[in-house]
Amino acid sequence: MELCELIHCLLALAVFVLLLLVVIAHVTAGMMDLRCDEKEKYFQTAAGLKEPFPSLSDPPSLALSVVVPSYNEESRLPAMMEEAMEYLENRRKTNPSFSYEVIIVDDGSKDKTTEVGLGYTKKYGDDKVRVLTLVRNRGKGGAVRMGTLRTRGHLILMADADGATKFADLAKVEAGLHNISPKLEYMAISCGSRAHLEKEAVAQRSLFRTFLMYGFHFLVWFFCVKGIKDTQCGFKLFTREAALRTFSSLHVERWAFDVELLYIAQCFKIPIAEVAVNWTEIEGSKLVPFWSWLQMGKDLIFIRLRYITGAWSARKFYTELKQSVKGQTQTFGFSKKTSLSQGIHPQLLLDFR
Repeated sequence: MELCELIHCLLALAVFVLLLLVVIAHVTAGMMDLRCDEKEKYFQTAAGLKEPFPSLSDPPSLALSVVVPSYNEESRLPAMMEEAMEYLENRRKTNPSFSYEVIIVDDGSKDKTTEVGLGYTKKYGDDKVRVLTLVRNRGKGGAVRMGTLRTRGHLILMADADGATKFADLAKVEAGLHNISPKLEYMAISCGSRAHLEKEAVAQRSLFRTFLMYGFHFLVWFFCVKGIKDTQCGFKLFTREAALRTFSSLHVERWAFDVELLYIAQCFKIPIAEVAVNWTEIEGSKLVPFWSWLQMGKDLIFIRLRYITGAWSARKFYTELKQSVKGQTQTFGFSKKTSLSQGIHPQLLLDFR
């Protein structure tokens, strides 16, 4: 009898905790703050002048945009940029029709990240390298989103400032994208993956860190994203249409933003490829093992609960965005073959007030 009462008490407690989590998740839910400071609407040219950034809603004018979120990266950014620019310049020489830009997003850094970035603007020109300096720290997800909303490329690559992924593996990720989406105007995402390095990582990590890693993978699979082994690799390639649809619905600004981004993609049935890349751990990571994993675990649970309760809805937000431009431009559809960016007013994505 006592055992039955104990089980009933535990079940009641579990239900209470679950309901409490649902209420907290729903009440604290909110859209990402898209308001930007006046300074964030402009980039500095090689001549030191200010020019306005374009918008993701504009028609693409380049083949590739590379977005590099950077927070206090003055020491690690140069090595990554040297490798990236060498690859991109060589590709341009062998294929004159190839055009690109790199947008370095200084996420409210306290060091000289912006100055380092502007050094590359002066070296290669502001058509190839631009720096977006955020007035306040938004987190990696917020920085990637703000940079993506200002891109000009048919394809948009998210690449970490530490250079952990070999930049030449862009060719592999690009091939993976073309395998699932032969035309650039279609929607598709190709994710660099370190899943093939997992056994080696387990051998080198402590038992506790290995437990955290597997625990996080389980939470990702259970609550959010199915079929993707490595959601956190900072080397992801988007078609412009896929970037528009996913980033316009993103809520999470911190480390777990990758998971929500892929969750949104799967909600919209956007095809996703996972491609093995060469990856090396670089010293200077901003992740604090225990607390960062704990924060991401909480975010994963809240992401799922907020979508289940309707506090967040990717489709609802995207429908509202669609309706908000009716009357301003021609009516447009939302099939894989439709160019969404042709019908959205530039300021709708760059300056929500």
